[in-house]
Amino acid sequence: MNYTLKNVPERTVKPRQYGFTMAMDKGLSIREAEDFISICGDYVDIVKFGWATSYVTPNLKEKIKVYQDAGIPVYFGGTLFEAFITRGQFDDYRKVLDKYDLQYAEVSDGSIELDHDKKCDYINKLSEQVTVLSEVGSKDEEKIIPPYQWIKLMQEELDAGAWKVIGEARESGNVGLFRSTGEVRSGLVQEILTKIPFEKIIWEAPQKAQQVWFIKLLGSNVNLGNIAPNEIIPLETIRLGLRGDTFSHFLSLQNNL
Repeated sequence: MNYTLKNVPERTVKPRQYGFTMAMDKGLSIREAEDFISICGDYVDIVKFGWATSYVTPNLKEKIKVYQDAGIPVYFGGTLFEAFITRGQFDDYRKVLDKYDLQYAEVSDGSIELDHDKKCDYINKLSEQVTVLSEVGSKDEEKIIPPYQWIKLMQEELDAGAWKVIGEARESGNVGLFRSTGEVRSGLVQEILTKIPFEKIIWEAPQKAQQVWFIKLLGSNVNLGNIAPNEIIPLETIRLGLRGDTFSHFLSLQNNL
């Protein structure tokens, strides 16, 4: 940090197991990625190339290398996995992971109907090759999954070999964990947390109000994902109680110690 402030929440340090920030790259150029890393690299734990943007991104290998050289792993969005699966190309997908020297992969079923046992089988097979992030929840705002089902799906996917499970929200933050307005389904989140350890979940929370809600609930070291590149520094200040949204929250916690 550039100077000293007392009583700032303690953050975990990289490589983190929790307090994780996943950034969403929706098509940055190589130069933009370099600029992004120069400012935000210390606060980003992993970068997702959103949905299937990697399919149309020019100079993909070179761009991945920029992130990897900075010690930031990259993975392709779960929609790309689904695009391969629905076309019967699972083996081709595995070859793509090897071709681009990826150490992480996302398994999801937000856009397709996939038998859950089969999904867990994909997780199990991929976990022998890479570190798997599995996403739970639908991209269809009309599809409401009850809390007990979220818990069952998350636990089975962790048992199948997922390193962490991701709570679906899309890049817009208005499905899955959230209502169409962006409001958190607070009862759902609270119930999930009765069974699934918080450090095992990455909550997709692209909107500031969502980030604030999770940080107030679970503290500075909650795992958050789908964060836009230009929101990484603002998010870190929220985590540290250095933005109005959490300023009083963290001071009051410290005063109660």
